[in-house]
Amino acid sequence: MSLRVLGIDPGLRVTGYGAIECDDGAVSLLEAGIVAPDASASLEERLSALHHGICEVVAATRPEAVVIEELFSAYRNPLTAVMMGHARGVLCLAAAQQHIRVHALAHSAVKRALTGSGAARKEQVRSMVIQLLGLKSVPQPPDVSDALALAIAFANRVGRTSLNGDAR
Repeated sequence: MSLRVLGIDPGLRVTGYGAIECDDGAVSLLEAGIVAPDASASLEERLSALHHGICEVVAATRPEAVVIEELFSAYRNPLTAVMMGHARGVLCLAAAQQHIRVHALAHSAVKRALTGSGAARKEQVRSMVIQLLGLKSVPQPPDVSDALALAIAFANRVGRTSLNGDAR
């Protein structure tokens, strides 16, 4: 049984996304990229552009699940958390409008799923994304590989793909 998952690494300047398909324990890349609203635009315009961009991605990739990184709870600047909350809100709305369930994963859970350690370095996670998807290079910018890592970790969590190469 196959599963399409859209991973989203939220941001108001750059939001990375990565769509994967899992089939019989194997995982493959469908599409990946970024949505980058105009940084000089007002907050409302950036949120609108982010919503519109992700709506297009959802329509194009037709995922069965969307997974978004949880808000980090220890922001040094509380305004950063508020701004990220705005971005996450419009991303969740885009999925909900298409009747797609949204799941959240903590960054440490993603690291643990891909490397076995919640304290893994970003380079280790990116290396696993390359290996698992059979890519020739690291997806750029880093927001894209982070989004793909989210999608892979979620698929592994629900048992649709195996990170050790064994079909489930």
